[in-house]
Amino acid sequence: MKETIHDSELLLLKGLAKSDKKSVEEIYKQNYNLIQALIVNNSGTTDDAKDIFQEAMVVLYEKARSGNFELNCQIRTYLYSVSKRLWLKRLQQNSRFVSSEFENEENTVYVDEDLTDHDQKDNEYKMMHEAIGSLGEPCKSLLTAFYFNKKNMQEIAESFGYTNADNAKTQKYKCLMRLKKIFFTHYNKQES
Repeated sequence: MKETIHDSELLLLKGLAKSDKKSVEEIYKQNYNLIQALIVNNSGTTDDAKDIFQEAMVVLYEKARSGNFELNCQIRTYLYSVSKRLWLKRLQQNSRFVSSEFENEENTVYVDEDLTDHDQKDNEYKMMHEAIGSLGEPCKSLLTAFYFNKKNMQEIAESFGYTNADNAKTQKYKCLMRLKKIFFTHYNKQES
């Protein structure tokens, strides 16, 4: 029997894309116990279940935010499939026992492409974090102030001792070019 996507699930997905707290809580409430049972019944702990569910939620969130994601199953089925793939991957990495019931492919939605995208973005995020870490001062603090702390150029000029906002903007540009060079040098090494 084919599952149908109800309007309430589409609303939850739209809410998730907008980071609506109630939608996120509702998705957790409706689906976490299923994922916890999956993980705990397959050599995992409740902490493992929390981690895996959180990772699956990130995959769903990224897809919902993309704007071109078309959910063709229930949220529950999607999260279950993503969680199952993530857990299977972790079990294989840790060389733990995988029960034959767990490997049963019935009722599985294939999400390998979604997980590959998620893994790639996660890897790029880690590389960017490393690049920022090796950037040095004052660039690291300046870019953090602008992009993460949302300070404007005038505030940055005042706190960093630049004569005006234009000088701060010029320095930010130089820092970005330096970060870009560090990132792509590291990125190209990863590719080879």
